[in-house]
Amino acid sequence: MNILVTGAAGFIGAHVALELLLKGHNVFGIDNLNDYYDIELKTARLKFIKRQLALKAVASRDQDPRSGTLTFLQLDIASMEPLRKIFKDHKIDRVVNLAAQAGVRYSLENPHAYIQSNIVGFTNILECCRHNSVEHLVYASSSSVYGANESMPFSVKDNVDHPLSLYAATKKSNELMAHTYSHLYDLPTTGLRFFTVYGPWGRPDMSPFLFVNAISKGLPIKVFNYGKHRRDFTYIDDIVAGVLGVLEQPARTDESWSALVPNPCTSKAPFRLYNIGNSEPIELMDFIAAIEDALGKKAQKEMLPMQPGDVPDTYADISELVDAIGYRPKMNIYDGVQHYVSWYRSYYS
Repeated sequence: MNILVTGAAGFIGAHVALELLLKGHNVFGIDNLNDYYDIELKTARLKFIKRQLALKAVASRDQDPRSGTLTFLQLDIASMEPLRKIFKDHKIDRVVNLAAQAGVRYSLENPHAYIQSNIVGFTNILECCRHNSVEHLVYASSSSVYGANESMPFSVKDNVDHPLSLYAATKKSNELMAHTYSHLYDLPTTGLRFFTVYGPWGRPDMSPFLFVNAISKGLPIKVFNYGKHRRDFTYIDDIVAGVLGVLEQPARTDESWSALVPNPCTSKAPFRLYNIGNSEPIELMDFIAAIEDALGKKAQKEMLPMQPGDVPDTYADISELVDAIGYRPKMNIYDGVQHYVSWYRSYYS
């Protein structure tokens, strides 16, 4: 198939694009390569994809297995005309929308960036899918939508009407917008609420990188909420497996859906929402201890109160995703951290 992956130079986007290519799909990757964090890391991810494809071609030359082709374009999804041209010039079968302005804390400083990318940009994606008979749109939502909800584990059937950051509000908006297009235009849409993703090529603004980087350099780390957070840390390979599994099964209507007792994660329209996480929340101090073990160094901890927009715990109920595609995360936190630290040492050496 021809698959459009937005945010293809991002952490999750690069891994998803590579796996699709290795499976033989043609990937049209777009990314605006903004400077929210290190642009060199983003371009290095694209080079890594090309190296992996070249290695596969050499290793399996005799068997002639065909990898897909990668077409990358630097493009902002908030710019409608160049985005429309991609859909017009190429028969895009399915779309994985991972482009977004990320970061809870940054949304306090630069709210307009979230409206442009996460609202205007997502509207453009929906319109292009609508007018080009796209078979399935899979898009990134976030565990942040659960906001003030304290019911554990977080279920896609829970109320998510109390976001605690503008980032979370835009992701909740994406889910509502997607349902509207599923209802009005019969566009199959599936939203994935990601829970804290980590692993090789991870974002440098997230806690795994900040901890590993600081500890390895003998610098203090900032431990918010005095270390009382729990996070559903999910390894990147498990996330990619879930994304590809969902992409292969376009959302369908739920014939049992009732307007009197509405299920928020399904609909009479071809619409689905899933949590995608490890479903085993880890105490923040235990995560730091795993990093200390992997680095062979102890952390200097600066204990601080909770930051505005943060939530104390995340914990994914993934039962709907298990039922839908047999999703089963495989990576435990200790091996996952070891893999991440090995990549960090290799890349930043």
